[in-house]
Amino acid sequence: MSSCTRIVHACVSLYHKGGKVMQGKWYSVVICAVALGVGGSLAWADDPPQFPNNATFSTLITTPRAIEGLTGDSAGNLYTGGAAITALGDTFCPVWRINLSSPALVLVGKLPTPCTPLGMALNATGDLFIADSANTKVWSLTPDAGTPPTATAFATGVPGANGLAFDRDGNLWLSDGGTGRGRVWKIGVTGGVCEPTFAGCEEVFRIQPMRNGTALGGDITAAGSAEPTQGVGRQARTFPHTLAGGNPQDIVANGLAFNHNGDLFVADTARGAIWKVEFDRHGNLTSPTNCDTTFTDNTLCLDNVFVAHPILEGADGIALDQAGNIWVDANERNAIAVVTHDGRVAEVFRNPVNTAGLRNAADTAAGDTHILEFPTSPFLSGKTFCTASSDGNRRDNFPRSAGEVDGGNTTGAGKDLGKISCMDQALHIGGLPLPIW
Repeated sequence: MSSCTRIVHACVSLYHKGGKVMQGKWYSVVICAVALGVGGSLAWADDPPQFPNNATFSTLITTPRAIEGLTGDSAGNLYTGGAAITALGDTFCPVWRINLSSPALVLVGKLPTPCTPLGMALNATGDLFIADSANTKVWSLTPDAGTPPTATAFATGVPGANGLAFDRDGNLWLSDGGTGRGRVWKIGVTGGVCEPTFAGCEEVFRIQPMRNGTALGGDITAAGSAEPTQGVGRQARTFPHTLAGGNPQDIVANGLAFNHNGDLFVADTARGAIWKVEFDRHGNLTSPTNCDTTFTDNTLCLDNVFVAHPILEGADGIALDQAGNIWVDANERNAIAVVTHDGRVAEVFRNPVNTAGLRNAADTAAGDTHILEFPTSPFLSGKTFCTASSDGNRRDNFPRSAGEVDGGNTTGAGKDLGKISCMDQALHIGGLPLPIW
């Protein structure tokens, strides 16, 4: 008999005792209430843990160009894209396939330069879609190692193009990432143009920006302010940094992922939060909007925040498992976190502190192969968890020149610029197959 069934039977038995009040009955009722309601899950002390304990990571492969996005297919292959370095003569951004069992960088596609490949997603027929913020486009191609194709534009007019996810109807959803405006677009199955003409594309909602000024798409100009176009709000800054203007974090719409119910989860990097967006059976938005009239009418109300937690600071890419738990790359903390289906937050891994008191590198070269370096995009291949590391020069990963890779290396010699790492322990719950159905 399962733990769940034992608890239910015990509670039902107590409920039906009736009449005579037994000594300790109220204690049993409290235990049942906690197990069935307050706790949010059914578990005995001897049940196996839902997530790996004391997780560790190992590098699967390093990449000669910086990477950010990561996705995979049902055959045990991962896909990522490298950012071209035109000063070194690069004429395209490579799209690589990496097999988990025998890792090697296999060229399966190309993006025309200039290009900055970010989020990636496969559709139901195996075509690969790649967000490119440099060109405000989404590219598509059919991976082919024999004759790597050059991608064609699927959608244009998408400033900051970043996170990608397909819904069950084959529509592609896209976040605006680094613009900080929080836009999320829905692009039809045949592609289209988003801003400014909106043909085959619509802006469905916005995650509330950090400030309501015109600089982030709000309505407010704060007269008398040193930065009037920023309006009213706040800005998250990370330390250490070397930038004269600070190191602000304004991304509020980053990674995207759907669950089986058709709800869309959105990673909010600046707030360390996950938003939950709901729709009716026709795909129409039902989550409340326009609670704050200083933002655009389609801006989500704050009660759409599913969870916010310090462990989630720097939330970047997200991926769901089959139980509806949300796996989160907390890039600025060099950490992996998980949000349970009922909103609890746990840290599964974080780089250990080295002898210098930092988390950007281990103390040995061998140790560097077991750390993350600004993790950006997770992918769950069955019960194998992997993530791309872009080696951003922020917070826990500063200075990025330390560690196994160096995302700032543009010389063509020395360290590689990116890497993919996988958890050494198998997940207890497999990844949600993509795209959802």
